[in-house]
Amino acid sequence: MLTNIATFSYSIAALAFAMLAAVLGTRWRGRQHASVLTSACALTVLWSGILAAQAWGTLPQNWAGELLEVARNGAWTVVLLSLLGHFEGTSWRQLRSTPALPAVAALYLLVLADKVLSEFFPAVLGQQSGILGVMARIGMAVLGMLLVEQLYRNKPVQERWAIKFACLGIGGIFVYDFYLYSNALLMRQVNPEIWSARGVVNALTAPLIAVSVARSASWSTHIAVSRRLLFHSAALFGSAAYLLAMGAAGYYLRYFGGQWGSLMQVAFLFGALVLLAGILFSGTFRSWLKVFISKHFYSYNYDYREEWLRFTRTLSEAGPNLGERTLQAVGELVESSGGMLWIRREAGQCEPVASWHLPDSAPSEPDDSAFCRFLESRQWVVDLQEFAKDPDKYEGLVLPEWLSKFPRGRLVVPLMLQGRLFGFMLLLQPRSAITLNWEVIDLLKIAGSQAASYLAQHEAASALMLARQFESFNRMSTFVVHDLKNLVSQLGLLIPNAEKHKDNPEFQRDMLETVTLSVQKMRLMLQKLSRSASQERPAPLSIEKLLVQAVANKAAFEPRPLLTVSEPRLRVVADWERLERVVGHLIQNAIEATPKEGQVAITLSRADDSVIIEIRDTGEGMSEEFIRERLYKPFESTKSAGMGIGAFESREYIHELGGSLAVSSTPPRGTTFRITLPLCQQDIQTVDRAA
Repeated sequence: MLTNIATFSYSIAALAFAMLAAVLGTRWRGRQHASVLTSACALTVLWSGILAAQAWGTLPQNWAGELLEVARNGAWTVVLLSLLGHFEGTSWRQLRSTPALPAVAALYLLVLADKVLSEFFPAVLGQQSGILGVMARIGMAVLGMLLVEQLYRNKPVQERWAIKFACLGIGGIFVYDFYLYSNALLMRQVNPEIWSARGVVNALTAPLIAVSVARSASWSTHIAVSRRLLFHSAALFGSAAYLLAMGAAGYYLRYFGGQWGSLMQVAFLFGALVLLAGILFSGTFRSWLKVFISKHFYSYNYDYREEWLRFTRTLSEAGPNLGERTLQAVGELVESSGGMLWIRREAGQCEPVASWHLPDSAPSEPDDSAFCRFLESRQWVVDLQEFAKDPDKYEGLVLPEWLSKFPRGRLVVPLMLQGRLFGFMLLLQPRSAITLNWEVIDLLKIAGSQAASYLAQHEAASALMLARQFESFNRMSTFVVHDLKNLVSQLGLLIPNAEKHKDNPEFQRDMLETVTLSVQKMRLMLQKLSRSASQERPAPLSIEKLLVQAVANKAAFEPRPLLTVSEPRLRVVADWERLERVVGHLIQNAIEATPKEGQVAITLSRADDSVIIEIRDTGEGMSEEFIRERLYKPFESTKSAGMGIGAFESREYIHELGGSLAVSSTPPRGTTFRITLPLCQQDIQTVDRAA
């Protein structure tokens, strides 16, 4: 019964691929890759026809079917290589230049060698010839699946709709073969039911391949296989081959081990898995594999797009330790395992600033030393091994003595910025042997210049931040000195009056209150100069109380300021100390600009949702030119002891509160400062509800 099923199954496969080959050879002759696809279909027809005839009994059971199976697998492998862009059409010259061909040919030769030895020299392999043949066929299936995976993943997204059915069809052929022979390896024989169904499974893949060929107008003839994909595929294929070999070795241990066979097999397989994991996670092995792939499969050592994206991404990461990340980014270009970075400082020294997998201790190097002058003038990447063998190649180079403390040092890379030496880095020996040709050296030079620009930007940003901190401190100090000047002037008025009114209890009480307030303000100013001082916290405050306090502080001056409140209980959101200082400064200026017989009047009113404070004096006034060009300019003052920042600070803080400061003046009638501040929102809502 199974014989009839197998005959029917493989006959359907032969018919399906014969129809596909006929369409490819006639209607779709001009399609891309039609020739190689036609050859693969023709070999599949021969293979399935031979197996159908053998199952029916028309042909004897010989090894023709197995040889045709190897040829069929090889043909579909060539189809996948063709679609991957390794060669076009069926040109054998292009086929021979395919980098992957030696590995593919070796695998298929292993299958043929096993079959020849088992047929003509059975004593050589003995009972194990069948196992080697099954494992080789599993290897062919794994190779086919890897090629299918690479083909689909390397295609652009917009082209996958055309190639996906070919991947499903050809991949299905290899997946089913993997299932068939994996089962045979476990069960020690081929399952006849699985073997019989293989013809139908292969026949079902033919329509999928036909649909993909119909869409082949959008197939691209060349696909660039990235180094990353080739690296992972090579690692996967190598792991599969390693596991197959270890599985075979474990079987022999169990077969010949007698009573200890099972124990030896389990221990051996566990050790093999541990060894494989150690190799796959080994940085040295990964480095060697990357170098090997770049050397034997590509004309250039680097995938510059991938390398530059990785390089820039490493340097651009947020956070500290830019120096260490710079060493890592440059070092990974040559698979270096560590390094140290020196940066040129203004003190005339190249100081070590970062290390990567090295101790932090290292001496500085004078920037006028022969070593630094050589790096700056020649801009060469120094290969320390080459210098040790042939110093004449580096004429004029004198290595510093401290370099001998780094016996694993290999490369010195100068960091050039605008033609000057910004610094240099020392890189340790690469994990795998590399050839320092012109391509590697040029890449290191460009990477060094790029790294120098990032480091210089970081240094400039740090210096700018420090300068801003000093600027902020100096600005605060200037304001504090200005306020101290006002306090000194206020206290200075008490001295001449003390002799006249020292026996007056009311004067003594006013003097004591003035001195106490002055001391409190001085303490507040000292707190603001401290870095540990808490930040100001604006809060709703009574503007009426603040004006009463500000006028009371100026009561000892002449003319004495007068306060008029047209609408009480108005509040604004501000910091009490700063707003009082601003208002007090404007009142002080009005008093100083007004003669003793003049007037200084302060009024408080409301206009819509704003609070209006007017400070009016009958002094000399100011010209429009002075108001426009000099009034708010820092460090510009008409007073002999003035600092010229009071008006500037007043305007800046009022703007910070969302208000405005306007001034109108008519010489010699006087000046009016008008402060507009937004009313507290709670008060606005209260008034609205009352209305």
